[in-house]
Amino acid sequence: MDLENNHLFAMSLNFRGLSILRLQSCCLVTGEGLKALGEAVNNGLKELALINCDVVEREKGLLATLGQQLRQLRKLDLSYNEMLFDKDFISMIVSCVYLVDLKVRGCKGLTSCAVVTMVRSCKRLENVDIMQCLGIESEAVEIFVKNCSCLRRLEVEGTKLTDAAKMWASNKFIELVV
Repeated sequence: MDLENNHLFAMSLNFRGLSILRLQSCCLVTGEGLKALGEAVNNGLKELALINCDVVEREKGLLATLGQQLRQLRKLDLSYNEMLFDKDFISMIVSCVYLVDLKVRGCKGLTSCAVVTMVRSCKRLENVDIMQCLGIESEAVEIFVKNCSCLRRLEVEGTKLTDAAKMWASNKFIELVV
């Protein structure tokens, strides 16, 4: 919680080989610091976690910029950003085509539209956590399970799993964590 922009600026100068960045509950960081760091480590960063970071909600366009800068991301965790909406989320993931692991647990502003975009843009997804995303409906989960070719593990509420989704998961050997 004590991390500030000047720390991110220092990291962008000194840690160009950074491959993992995990921030949680960072209230003193702005988009300016994250953009500077993203620009410095662009192709090297493989994992990014911005968990419960209000900068995600506060700074419009930040996720789109990070998505364009961090095209080699394999793991993305945006969990518990309750005011994260489809527009900002989608603007990032359309650029993150190499994602294998995606967590958006507790992102209550995301809807089924975000899931459909995940199917279209993120063809390599293996592990996905969409638990506690109130706007994501069972039909979208079914479409996701049916059409996400590399999916191996899905965390989602059991109430959002239709019989067809369960059948597809079973046939494709997808672990469902409810």
